[in-house]
Amino acid sequence: MKYIILIYLLILACNSPIQQKSSLSVTQDESNGHVIVKDLEDTVLIYNYHTIHEKDVIRLDGAVRENYNRVEGDTFVTTSIYAVPRSDYIHPLYGLQGEMLTRDWPDGGHPHHRAIFWAWPEVEWGKEKGDIYALQTVFARPTGNLEFSNGEDFVEIKAENLWKWEDTTDIVREIAKIKVYDKSEDLRWIDLVLTFHALKDSITIATRKTDSYGGLNLRMQTPDHQSIRHHSDTITNEVIRSWSDFSGHFLGAEKSSGLAVLQHGSNPEYPGTWVEYPDLAWVQPTFPTPGTRYALHQNQPLTLRYRLVIHNENNIQDKIFEEWWDEYNH
Repeated sequence: MKYIILIYLLILACNSPIQQKSSLSVTQDESNGHVIVKDLEDTVLIYNYHTIHEKDVIRLDGAVRENYNRVEGDTFVTTSIYAVPRSDYIHPLYGLQGEMLTRDWPDGGHPHHRAIFWAWPEVEWGKEKGDIYALQTVFARPTGNLEFSNGEDFVEIKAENLWKWEDTTDIVREIAKIKVYDKSEDLRWIDLVLTFHALKDSITIATRKTDSYGGLNLRMQTPDHQSIRHHSDTITNEVIRSWSDFSGHFLGAEKSSGLAVLQHGSNPEYPGTWVEYPDLAWVQPTFPTPGTRYALHQNQPLTLRYRLVIHNENNIQDKIFEEWWDEYNH
């Protein structure tokens, strides 16, 4: 009898569906440092784990601009103080139709905007002030400690950077985890886990003038029929959900698409206040709370979590965002 049972179990095993391996891959281009996530042959995103100069920027039109700070007559094309090489950010991020969703080093003003990046315009160390957001005084620099991992339905990047004051003194150790999932029902999730360890005493971070932008920053391409939405439940609700959506018809896409951001309920001072700048194709969850500065302590790392949802829809019902938030948080 036991042999019959054994044979039966072997037959079941042979006829069981085989777990499909993820179609995602992650590699680093040794020639330029790009960390590239691909779905088969299609690029999903590039994490810039190296210093990007203007000539290195991947642009929608494919143009190369090596003299961004040139003078034409008596007029600067942009404010040169902010046109600074940068690293530690995601660009490009592509939609499910192959369209470029993000913008780096935009023409005109705000050359420091760099697609999806995590930074604060007010970084104080003792009595000194810096601006890692606008690339002034303090900068995030890669250490080379970079790890990749694979799961059944995801790949993950784990990267270490150091915040360097005047590009010399290490004040914060940053660990960025970027987890990219397989496409599912015309969606793709990307989870960000950002952890900051103070290496010195008396470090605080804040939004600009403590009442505007800073934290997880997103500079998008400007699509036709641009739509920006954001929502946070009131604090009296039993469950406080917080999400945003940026959508429109991006160049290169056959139909509308977009990028949603879900805040995780475990974030300190949750939910972060939403800030939008439609003229800049921008919506973000800010941190810390308006009117405050957040102190980084050496024995208490700060961790912030967000989920990005790439989708092919427009005018998504609130109920769908609630379901996405619930799945992410529970």
